[in-house]
Amino acid sequence: MMKERKERKEINVFVGNQIRIARERAGLTQEQFGALVSLGPKNVSDIERGLVGISVSTLKRICEKMSISGDWILFGDREMNEPEYLTERLRRLPSEEFTVAEAFLNQTFHLFGTLRE
Repeated sequence: MMKERKERKEINVFVGNQIRIARERAGLTQEQFGALVSLGPKNVSDIERGLVGISVSTLKRICEKMSISGDWILFGDREMNEPEYLTERLRRLPSEEFTVAEAFLNQTFHLFGTLRE
């Protein structure tokens, strides 16, 4: 019996690529990303390669856990540079998580300042 080849839909390929980019920018492996958003590594691989689509609830979970915009995943933004991407992610954090991130960044900037002295 021959294995049936899955037809890849253009939207699935695009969304999967955006998810892969977001995962890689966050420094996560497929396994780490899958654990974060409650997907198995094979599911993550199939999504990133555009073999399968994602549900709205999965999209929402990815956006919440990764602090990224659903618009970015669905439509992309090739004009957004790395600092703008990080700013957008920070902007989407709940206030208590933003406070923690802000304190961490302030300490990091302080450390960089002492290294330059």
